[in-house]
Amino acid sequence: MSDEDVEPAAEREVVIRREFDAPARLLFEAYRNPEYLKRWFGPKGWPLTLCEMDFRKGGRFRFAMTGPDGIQGAPFGGEYLEIIPDRKIAYVIDTYDELMTVTLTYDEKDGKTTLTYHTLFGSVAMKNEHIGMGFEQGITSALDQLEDIVAEMRATERA
Repeated sequence: MSDEDVEPAAEREVVIRREFDAPARLLFEAYRNPEYLKRWFGPKGWPLTLCEMDFRKGGRFRFAMTGPDGIQGAPFGGEYLEIIPDRKIAYVIDTYDELMTVTLTYDEKDGKTTLTYHTLFGSVAMKNEHIGMGFEQGITSALDQLEDIVAEMRATERA
């Protein structure tokens, strides 16, 4: 495939931003620590029940979510591409027919952090398929749960 055949990145991406009333270090910890990640990663009612992580650049991960019916979904996994504590996590998910790259950036200002959840799909067709399956709603639901986890972490720090 030549460079002319590749669909433009802007047509293959989804960007979701959320501001949290918390420092970036707590948001980063909620991703880095499997005990927290299992509680928020995925839509509400679909917790991570398989969570294997080698959280370092070049490290691999393998996750699976279990639905409200108790049936575990297909496992998916990938590799961490870049990890900058309290600033950035980038990884590729490689269990689909095409790759999907996710980049989380944490921008802190005055004790609040804007989390940008950037997903670059392998193709426009892959993006459209995921959008049709509720991808954006799933991420939004996960971020709602992350907000709850971070509030708990803040309360624990204050105690």
